[in-house]
Amino acid sequence: MLYIIGLGLGNEKDITLRGLEAVKNCSKVYIESYTSLLSFGLSSDGLSTLEKLYGKPVTLADRETVEEKADAILEEAQESDVAFLVVGDPFGATTHTDLVVRAKKLGVDVKVVHNASVMNAVGVCGLQLYRYGETVSIPFFTETWRPSSFYEKIQRNRALGLHTLCLLDIRVKEPTLESLCRGRKEYEPPRYMTIGTAIEQLLEVEQMRGESAYNEETLCAGFARLGSEDQMVVAGSMKQLLTVDFGAPLHCLVIVGETHPVEEEMLGFYTLGGGN
Repeated sequence: MLYIIGLGLGNEKDITLRGLEAVKNCSKVYIESYTSLLSFGLSSDGLSTLEKLYGKPVTLADRETVEEKADAILEEAQESDVAFLVVGDPFGATTHTDLVVRAKKLGVDVKVVHNASVMNAVGVCGLQLYRYGETVSIPFFTETWRPSSFYEKIQRNRALGLHTLCLLDIRVKEPTLESLCRGRKEYEPPRYMTIGTAIEQLLEVEQMRGESAYNEETLCAGFARLGSEDQMVVAGSMKQLLTVDFGAPLHCLVIVGETHPVEEEMLGFYTLGGGN
């Protein structure tokens, strides 16, 4: 059996009772380590915190392991119970859907244990979840690669009066171009996009497109470390949020669409110069 278990957003204690029970019954435990991270995932002793709670070793599964060597995990799951731990909810990233598909093709039974994810935790600011349009990802720009496909999606959402959740790039264990050319992988240091970087890139694309999908006065909500004890939520214009230090990762951003009075009242508590 392959168990795909959501860990929630905050720390090791956010696993559900059902998830914890499954982990303790599994002979092998993997934790996916690249689409997101728990708050303790930034510390050197984070893994031991998990191992202490579970009472067994936990193996880090990076992008290579999951995308290129998943068959080895699935072979283990044919013989015994294997847990694959995912920060947030198991289906917050398409990679995990692919793992389920591959497991089913091999005849491996799969059980999923759900948990909180960024997709519903953003509701804390008061913007109603059913008033969101398509979620977009904002990748890090480079000197030679400045993609803007997210622009049309934001534009469509705004035309319909819908809010847009922007998930910000995480680059963990990314091979350097030089090492790929040499055929021996060396990795870039981890990078986590900030709200400031995301807004700068969004405004750069707007300047390039010039179709008025949004501008520096557009109302947004910025979130840092959602689900953690020190989570931060601040609403304001893009221009205002550029002045805010949101601190440590992970960050995400919501571009606000048309608002209902109830949404406005709740959002007001987080707005710069507002009720908080």
